[in-house]
Amino acid sequence: MKYKIKPALTIIDMQNGFAARGGSFDKLGYDINKYRSTVPAIKKIYQRTKELNIPVFFSQALREKSGIDMLDKSHKILPLKRRERIRKLPICVRGTWDSELISDLKSQEDDHIVQKRRDSIFQDTEFELWLRALGIDTIMFSGIDTSICVESSLRDAFNRGWDVILISDATASLSDEAYKTTLTEVMENFGLVMDSDELFNNLKKIGNKLFSLDVNQFKGI
Repeated sequence: MKYKIKPALTIIDMQNGFAARGGSFDKLGYDINKYRSTVPAIKKIYQRTKELNIPVFFSQALREKSGIDMLDKSHKILPLKRRERIRKLPICVRGTWDSELISDLKSQEDDHIVQKRRDSIFQDTEFELWLRALGIDTIMFSGIDTSICVESSLRDAFNRGWDVILISDATASLSDEAYKTTLTEVMENFGLVMDSDELFNNLKKIGNKLFSLDVNQFKGI
């Protein structure tokens, strides 16, 4: 079956603090190689979407230097790992190198930067307003972490009425098990999971902003 869609690409949290050598996650001892492995696919997707004139939204996770928006200011109950990260090293503080997009994925002037303070790109941001202003009906998700910020954003998108596509080779989690679980949940309950080649091989431009997506081969459709 072929669907007419008006898509946008979302690139979640590809920032120095998470995915660059010398960033906060690297300093905290996390293996960021899985995050960095997504860069070639995301670069390819980004270039292709620009060629097709598909809107691109980068999310930028930010924390204030004062700490006013830190999770421990609003939560008494926090998982140990998150609490330890907060205490050891604030991540992606506004105005720091840590908070900037990685050098491999610099945004262009006509891209949209969504600054967020929580996992979902929808939470207390302009994202929904901007999507509706552009008439977007389908969101293609890439970035990190698949099982946390990408999944939170994707679920919010679905529950707000957008169709969703998770680009499997352009997302990654620190946990392989969590990554696989997210892909299964998306396939069974929310939308499509495709790798970047599958996506663009099945996406055909049929108008200025309108595309045809052939989904016959994908599970559950």
